[in-house]
Amino acid sequence: MPEPTQPKTDKPKRPVLPTGPRMSELEVLIRARYPLIYVISWEEQRLVGHVQKIASHLGKSVFEWSITTGLVPAGTSIQSQKHRDTATQDPLVALGNVIEHVDPALYIFKDFHPFLKGQNMSVIRRLREVAASMQNTYKTIIIVSPMLEMPPELEKDLTVVDFDLPGENDFAALLGRIIDEVKENPKLDVKINPAMREQIVHALLGLTLAEGENVLAKTLVQHRSLGQRSLEVIHSEKRQIIRKSGLLEYYDAEENLNSVGGLDALKNWLRRRSVAFTDQARRYGLPAPKGVLLLGVQGCGKSLMAKTISNTWQLPLLRFDVGRVFGSLVGSSEQNVRRAIKVAESVAPVVFWVDEIDKAFRGSRGSGASTDGGTSARVFGTFLTWLSEKCCPVFVVATANDVTLLPPELLRKGRFDDIFFVDLPAFVERREIFQVHLRKRKIDPAKFDLQLLANAATGYSGAEIEEAVISAMFDAFYEKKSMTTESLVAGLEQTVPLSKTMSEDIDTLRKWADGRARWATSPELSAEPGKDKRQLEI
Repeated sequence: MPEPTQPKTDKPKRPVLPTGPRMSELEVLIRARYPLIYVISWEEQRLVGHVQKIASHLGKSVFEWSITTGLVPAGTSIQSQKHRDTATQDPLVALGNVIEHVDPALYIFKDFHPFLKGQNMSVIRRLREVAASMQNTYKTIIIVSPMLEMPPELEKDLTVVDFDLPGENDFAALLGRIIDEVKENPKLDVKINPAMREQIVHALLGLTLAEGENVLAKTLVQHRSLGQRSLEVIHSEKRQIIRKSGLLEYYDAEENLNSVGGLDALKNWLRRRSVAFTDQARRYGLPAPKGVLLLGVQGCGKSLMAKTISNTWQLPLLRFDVGRVFGSLVGSSEQNVRRAIKVAESVAPVVFWVDEIDKAFRGSRGSGASTDGGTSARVFGTFLTWLSEKCCPVFVVATANDVTLLPPELLRKGRFDDIFFVDLPAFVERREIFQVHLRKRKIDPAKFDLQLLANAATGYSGAEIEEAVISAMFDAFYEKKSMTTESLVAGLEQTVPLSKTMSEDIDTLRKWADGRARWATSPELSAEPGKDKRQLEI
């Protein structure tokens, strides 16, 4: 039967009141008298504090166990020997004491997962006996560990709970406390406006409270203030988390919208969604953007746009390498993709970049699914489910060159906010691309005939134009001459553009995109001199 309002105990009775308008899942399970609860979390101290609050409402005692301290009352310092019973460092003895205790209590067992592996059958058996004996008592064992170790024998006895990372309210309270503590220090500038406070709180999301406190202290030591530079320090802390995962790559994007020539329709779409991660947007009722799928010709700026989004929105950029996901052990690939997703959600808000998704999941459709035992299909299914159901502000940018390799499930509405087709650059865009790459190399574009260059580069991708600029620079440096319009044209003539070698494939892409995807370039900019809009001579 569920936990009564006032359990029978010799201790003073306290009314059982919920901790807030909504009880946590852990409190619900404790009130419902679940005997064994497995909590997955790195934050032992925050969990202990949460359990103590629940216990105070229910009039229960709280005990902690670890292999070094044994079973002690919660809050006992590691230096104190007063309440320590070294015999209870043995998990079997500690579990025996739990059975012998009569009063209502909650028992937190820390890092207990090594004792739940197959060779520790005596501990597993003892836990099953403890679960049976505690069915009609007001006692609960809470196992806390950063990883899940679930022996088959305990699957029906253990209930698994994820202890969520701190939310906005937790970090807002932490930031307010730190500001109050140091505001009288004349050497520190902690006067920040509400907008900056909101940015810092959002940047902290994904860290533990201890990590958040450390990184705020670090920025005060480094910069003597809280502000824009604090965001850089926080992102560097998140970079460490990503690096430890081994499944994602953290990119320091330097590109902005001015680094990309053309694609005005896509840029405008991104600008309109740049404010969607703010509290004001949430109060307005806007959900966080899900993501965008960029299809199109190779070398036309799809990957560059992923980096640009990160820098423009001031969000970390994580590259998801699907090749690392596929492990050699059966089932490990699905576990890897779930781990990668978990890491991305833990540092949200974030831009999650899946490059060349068509090649990554090509084995999920057709005969390819049978050649790998269905692994690609299962991994793809896990990824699709997450795309549809994710609630965390993780903006997914997926790029693809060959639309025929994409499973139709990926393209249906609801997976992404929109699908954009990135075509070969039009005349105006080619002119902009030349300007971008010349400025990038500290060369004044005004010294060149950009109109002539844009005409000469008809059918060239942005990557091919960049290579032509670099080739002309090598020649000019070797000959100890200045670059000229003619040398750039010569650089173009040395390359056969992809639009000629793969003209049929590009035509197929355009036909597919017409009516199925939005064009990344507006009709006003897509016209060629002397040609109809979007009609490019190949």
